[in-house]
Amino acid sequence: MSRRVLSFLALLLLGAVSVAACAADDVDEPSGPDEEWGMEGPLEPTPPPGKEDSENRRGLLVNTNTTRTQVWTARNKWEDRDTAAARKAGVAWGENSGLNWDEKYAAWLDSLEWIDGLNGYSQTVAITTPWGKTLPSPSLECAEMSLFLRVTFAAWYELPLFFEAQDSTGKRIYFGHNGVRTATGRYAQSPEFAIAYKDHTANPPASWPKDATLRTRKLWGGEDVQDMIAPGAPFGAYVDELHLNKRAGYFTVMVLNYLGSVNLADTANTYNIVPEAVRAGDTLIERWQRNGIGHTLVVKEVTELGEGNKDVFTISGSMPRRQGKRESGVASKSYFTSEYTGGEGTNPDGDAYARLGGGLKRWRVAKNVGGYWTNTWMDADEAHWINSTDYARIAARPARFEQLLGQVSPAQQRTELLAQIEDARRHLRNYPASCSARERRERAFEDLYDLAERSFGQTRAQIDEAHRLHEDYVLAELVYGDSKTCCWNSTTAAMYDVIMDYAADEQAAAGEACVAPTVFMSQTDGYQRWASHAVATGRGAAWKAWSEDEACAQRDVAADTEASHQSVAYCALGDGGGGVGTCTDLLEPNDSRVAARTVSGTVSDLRICAADEDWLKVTAASTVRIEFSHAEGDLDLVAYDAGGAQVGQSAGTGNTEQVTVPAGGTVKVFGYNGAQAAYRAVVQ
Repeated sequence: MSRRVLSFLALLLLGAVSVAACAADDVDEPSGPDEEWGMEGPLEPTPPPGKEDSENRRGLLVNTNTTRTQVWTARNKWEDRDTAAARKAGVAWGENSGLNWDEKYAAWLDSLEWIDGLNGYSQTVAITTPWGKTLPSPSLECAEMSLFLRVTFAAWYELPLFFEAQDSTGKRIYFGHNGVRTATGRYAQSPEFAIAYKDHTANPPASWPKDATLRTRKLWGGEDVQDMIAPGAPFGAYVDELHLNKRAGYFTVMVLNYLGSVNLADTANTYNIVPEAVRAGDTLIERWQRNGIGHTLVVKEVTELGEGNKDVFTISGSMPRRQGKRESGVASKSYFTSEYTGGEGTNPDGDAYARLGGGLKRWRVAKNVGGYWTNTWMDADEAHWINSTDYARIAARPARFEQLLGQVSPAQQRTELLAQIEDARRHLRNYPASCSARERRERAFEDLYDLAERSFGQTRAQIDEAHRLHEDYVLAELVYGDSKTCCWNSTTAAMYDVIMDYAADEQAAAGEACVAPTVFMSQTDGYQRWASHAVATGRGAAWKAWSEDEACAQRDVAADTEASHQSVAYCALGDGGGGVGTCTDLLEPNDSRVAARTVSGTVSDLRICAADEDWLKVTAASTVRIEFSHAEGDLDLVAYDAGGAQVGQSAGTGNTEQVTVPAGGTVKVFGYNGAQAAYRAVVQ
């Protein structure tokens, strides 16, 4: 098989590592007044502190009449250990646990069960309510996940809570158990939660109560689909299933719509924690620009490894929204040690990373201090916080996490990095415009280059030869601030197929000569070449025009800008694209959907090689089975209809895989985690 052909192949590693970051969640629509509430969103963080990070962020007077606006009554205190309510058993602790409520929040996060996600290849968490109902994780973007978990726990256990923000006029706003308020009363026309909505907590009916209006409430900015509740259901339907107190459901939707990662990073709502104190429930924030772009992960569990080392697993959402996704210890470490989490150095704009608000954060807790609801910290955390203006200590944390977090073998690190790379590709195959996924893939490659040189004596060229795919060059990394593609969140898997088919045609037209593929980005003609190719191949309806899902400062750029690349040039890989390899079979080349070979009956002596995938086509509706030796290599199947939409998959651990394929459809055969094996195809 030639290097030119190999370049087109896709390696599918079913990694468990998320590498698709959030979009610019801080500028989600709408940017003008909200028609229902008369509010302006999203809301800004409070002004930065002066020389000192305030221990006590004073909010509303406790002695305020909030009977119309309150979401729940704060019957418990975060520091309670010995009250009747605190002594009761809960979702993650037994009777007389001796834990305060902030420790119980950590215990709850740690206890969440890992389950298979709806996407079929990653793990997520199951959330069990105090009433025994269990729901799979909702699909959220990354900052939304952290906010959702904190609000949910506080509402269930009637704990005081508020998040502080300000609107465009500088007016302070408090989202909390008392509603959405200012120091003088209800903010704008925000809901009178206690008047407008029901709370069934005190007297639960025999069957779960449902609020028909709440079930229609959606999250702003991008697609909101909670298929774990019902096909096409919005987030309001999810919180309706989560809360007996429907006021808390409405409130949660509002919090996620108006607040984002900048509010979470705001010292009014969280504070910096030393690496040694990391625990479940903490939040890790990446920020690599002053405005907009970032990523947020929630610490799920921390395991002590001995000798001062820890293993940390995290959960991450993403934009487009997805279920909270399990990040392994190795993958999580790559985030904790990133300069983007407030580390040393500066970004391309000259901003010090330590001053952008990233790093490990812990939620402040609301206490009654001097008659005011006040955001502060638990007494036990006083020795662990880092002043938000102590930039030297903030910048030192990633290096400390490098020493602190799990020590694993180079081989395991390599496996995890390859999984991160493949997970970025998987995201791009569904959302090819994602600049965050492109950037994450390249960061993982940079780590892989360094690891390979230190531990395996391999050069960058050898790594690229073994692991770079054609799609990595087609979907090359872009400069976020100079590329309008980065604002385009509506691209689809069908569009990815068009993009890759166009690249395949480019190479086919060149014959045996190697040509570097055209990078999918706004060119001098915008996206016209791909739109025209979609029409020419009968898929014009599948191509979506560029649309601005969020405020996009670079919307009017003439052409996007590629980032500088560390990878070996495409045509410099191996023999430059013209050589002949030793791994082939009678159906090659069939390494893309457009190159799929029609099969019937039994076809033997086929093979999946390194960085390979085979595409087979059927003329009539059929069952396609592949037979192979799992001991040699674990192969999997994905089925597509004639239009390229995925209609089935088979990813078992035996010696066969089988899918049903409609007339004119195709199947993709590939190796799990880069597995290689001989196989035969049986079409019936």
